[in-house]
Amino acid sequence: MAKTKSVYVCQNCGAESVKWLGRCPSCNEWNTFVEERITKESKSRPGLVEVSRNAIPKPLKEIETSNEKRIDTRIGELNRILGGGIVPGSIVLLGGEPGIGKSTLALQLALGMDHQKVLYVSGEESARQVKIRADRINPANQDCLILNETLLENILTQIENVQPDLIVIDSIQTLYTDTIESSPGSVSQIRETAATLLRYAKTSGVPVILIGHITKDGSIAGPKVLEHIVDVVLQFEGDQNYLYRILRSSKNRFGSTSEIGIFEMQNNGLVEVTNPSEILLSHRDEQLSGIAVAATIDGARPFLIETQALVSTAVYGTPQRSTTGFDQRRLNMLLAVLERRAGFRLANKDVFLNIAGGLKVSDPAIDLAVIAAILSSTLDVAIPGTTCFAAEVGLSGEIRPVNRLDQRVAEANKLGMTRMFVSRYNTKGLDNGNKNCKIIPIGRIEELIRLLFGRESVD
Repeated sequence: MAKTKSVYVCQNCGAESVKWLGRCPSCNEWNTFVEERITKESKSRPGLVEVSRNAIPKPLKEIETSNEKRIDTRIGELNRILGGGIVPGSIVLLGGEPGIGKSTLALQLALGMDHQKVLYVSGEESARQVKIRADRINPANQDCLILNETLLENILTQIENVQPDLIVIDSIQTLYTDTIESSPGSVSQIRETAATLLRYAKTSGVPVILIGHITKDGSIAGPKVLEHIVDVVLQFEGDQNYLYRILRSSKNRFGSTSEIGIFEMQNNGLVEVTNPSEILLSHRDEQLSGIAVAATIDGARPFLIETQALVSTAVYGTPQRSTTGFDQRRLNMLLAVLERRAGFRLANKDVFLNIAGGLKVSDPAIDLAVIAAILSSTLDVAIPGTTCFAAEVGLSGEIRPVNRLDQRVAEANKLGMTRMFVSRYNTKGLDNGNKNCKIIPIGRIEELIRLLFGRESVD
């Protein structure tokens, strides 16, 4: 006989309680507890693969290992993030904003593996809708199998019949199992369906790609245990108003989490951006004030970006401070350093800062480029497009060193930069390789003003 019990589950963090609570004691959110009925079978459920009860512990030295060949996804940026491809038997969670390209990337992955049998399970779209998107992508794998199903037991039955080499689930929030009496997308359903797919992936060696929704604060929807269950967590970043998408890895059991992948959304799907610096830099014919090029590193990849600043007289009583893609509190700090250490008066000035391309940058190495762009806009003096910056600015006005300067200099050389301003404390052991980019070391903001604009101060 099946045993049924009723529990109250927080839909935000997954905490359970035997009675309803107005406020969750775990995450402190209000009105998130929902009653869920959980049915437990007295016997093992059919279709689920259990770990053998005859398993015995072995010494570590007796366990044999082999370098399993990873599955090539045919997408270079995705292979880089995963560490060289998909590991057999792994489970990957892909999240992101609605409409940012999760389903498109998953379908491109399924259609690009022309020598593999792929089962694409769609719980959100019909087979005809998936076909329309596939025709736009121009698939190579015409034998990709499409299944419209949300009941987990039926999906497992089809998996046993088809025996695929790769499974794509779009999305995990649409699946449900009959063993739990709650709606699809609830904490209990997500936890149970993900755990079942995990057991199948580990015992069969077939990798599973899960597409997951995110909440309004940007985190993966569902219980936190979902991110603990999977082997890899990938998340899309980017604004739908821009063409570029950044794919980051927040968890990877088989590779580094410092890699990122950059894609461009086009009519035929997501296109890899192998050299983002050339796309993010505008090749303008005339020099414009308020623009400075920064050499930044995101993950393990260096690239050059434009920082755009506009300084104007405040129309209203209180000056505005607005940023796009940059921390506004850090901008306020840099403006305070300019005013206190370099005599730069901003009491009646509006300051607007934008990172070109819709990127969000947290690298402190772009501090010097931000200050250079603000000074350029204030003085209305253009900075040459072949000049770039890579240094952090301290509260005392000193130019501080940054990490991995060699990679930044190499990227500047590749893009044809002729001058690069860095910290004087960062040049020890730096090998420029006798390239065309001249390294200019500076120690304080005053030196930047003098060398860049030919002035002792900005007054």
